[in-house]
Amino acid sequence: MVNDTTRLLGLAGLVVVRVDEAAHGGPVVHLVTADEQARACPGCGVTATRIKEWVTTQPRDLPVVGRQVDLRWRKRRWHCDQQDCGRKTFTEAVEQVPARARVTGRLRRAAGAAVADGGRTIVQSARDHGLSWPVVSAAFTAHAAAVLPDRPDPVAVLGIDEIRRGRPQWTWNDDQQCWEVTVDRWHVGFVDLAGGQGLLGQVEGRTSVAVRDWITQWDQAWRQGIRVVAIDMCTVFAAAVRAVLPQARLVVDHFHLVQLANQALTEVRRRVTLQVRGRRGRKGNREWELRNRLTRSAARIHEKHLDPMIDDLRALPTGIGTPILTAWNAKEDLLDLLDLARTHPDRAVIWPRLSRFYERCATAGLPELERLASTVSAWWPEILAFLDTGITNAGSEGTNRVIKTVARDAYGFRNPVSQRLRTRCATTRKGRGCLNPA
Repeated sequence: MVNDTTRLLGLAGLVVVRVDEAAHGGPVVHLVTADEQARACPGCGVTATRIKEWVTTQPRDLPVVGRQVDLRWRKRRWHCDQQDCGRKTFTEAVEQVPARARVTGRLRRAAGAAVADGGRTIVQSARDHGLSWPVVSAAFTAHAAAVLPDRPDPVAVLGIDEIRRGRPQWTWNDDQQCWEVTVDRWHVGFVDLAGGQGLLGQVEGRTSVAVRDWITQWDQAWRQGIRVVAIDMCTVFAAAVRAVLPQARLVVDHFHLVQLANQALTEVRRRVTLQVRGRRGRKGNREWELRNRLTRSAARIHEKHLDPMIDDLRALPTGIGTPILTAWNAKEDLLDLLDLARTHPDRAVIWPRLSRFYERCATAGLPELERLASTVSAWWPEILAFLDTGITNAGSEGTNRVIKTVARDAYGFRNPVSQRLRTRCATTRKGRGCLNPA
C-alpha cells in the first residue's frame, strides 16, 4: 500500500517499507517493488512466475527535503520459462531505476540539466550531485539532445561572426614544399538577432565554404525568410551570403567601423611622435597622455575636458599636433555619419556628412586616413544598410562573450564538438526559458 513516505520520495513503482537513521544523519529508505509490470521479461514480455533469488541494490538519488537519502531496494530476480526467449533470468526494473543502473533517472537528468541550463561546468555538477565526470558528461549530452531543436525556427535577421578557439596547427607538405594548416582554430557562429533563439549553430573553420554549407543545409523556405544579415567587414562572410542568400541585405556592424577609425588615429599619433621625437611617446608627452581621451567620442566628453584637449593639441609642435587633430576630426566626422542610424535619414541628410568625411581624409595627406576612407568606400552599401535599418551585430558579439566565459570556466576544451554543444546550450538558455533575468 502506498504511504505518505512513498509519496514524498516520488519514485514511481517503488514502495517504502521502512526508514532507518544512517550514521551520516540522513535517512536509509528501504524499498520494495510495487509495479507488477516489473515482472515482465524484457526479452519476450511474458510475466514471470518463478523467483530465482532476492537481491538488494543501492541506487543513488536526489536529496529529499535537503537531506541525502540512501536507498536500499530489495527486489527479485525472476526466471523466464519461455523456451524461445534468450533471457533466462532478469531482475525487476522500473522507469526511474532501469536494470543495472546505479543512479536514478531523475538524478542523471538533474546533473545534465545543471550543465545545460544552470550554467555549471561538468566538474561542478559532478561534485554537487556526487557523480563522476563521465556520468555527468553523458547526462549532459543526452539532456542537450532532448532540449535543443534539430532545426531552427524561421529567422528574419541573421548574425554571423567568428571566434578563435586556439592557435592553428601546421604540417609540412613535402610535395608542395610549404606549410599547410591542418586544424583551423576558428568557430563561426550563426545567431538569431531578432527572434530570440540565440546561437543557432557553429561551424569549424573561417571559410566561405563552411558558411555556405551551414546555410544551405536548410530548405529553401527557411533561407528565403532571411531578409537581413549582419556581419563585420569580412569578405569571406560577404561572399558566402551573396552566393546563397541573394535576397538578404548585408549590414556592416558600426562597432568595427569605429574600431578602425580609432586604430587609424592611434597609428597617426604613434607615427608622427616617432618621426618628430625619434622615439615612442611616454609620460610628459601631451599627445601620449591624451591617447585614451582621443579615442573617446566627443559627444561623451564634457566641454571642460574637450576644449582643453583641442588647445593642447594645437600647442604641440606642428608636425605632431596638426596630424593628430586632423585624424581626430576625421574620426568624429565618421561618428557623426554613424549617428544617423535609427533616425530614418534620407540621402540629403547623409550626403553632406559623408562628403565632409571624404574631403577631410583626401586633403589631410595622411595614409592612415586614406586607407580608412577606402575601406568606407568599399563597404558603403553595407554601411548605408546599417544607417537605414539600425541593425547591428551586437547579439553575435554578446554570444562570443558567453562562449569565452564558458571556455574559461571549463579551463579550455580539447574536443571541439563538445565545446560547440556546451556553448550552444549556454547561449540559448534565455530562449529556452532557463535564464532568470533577476
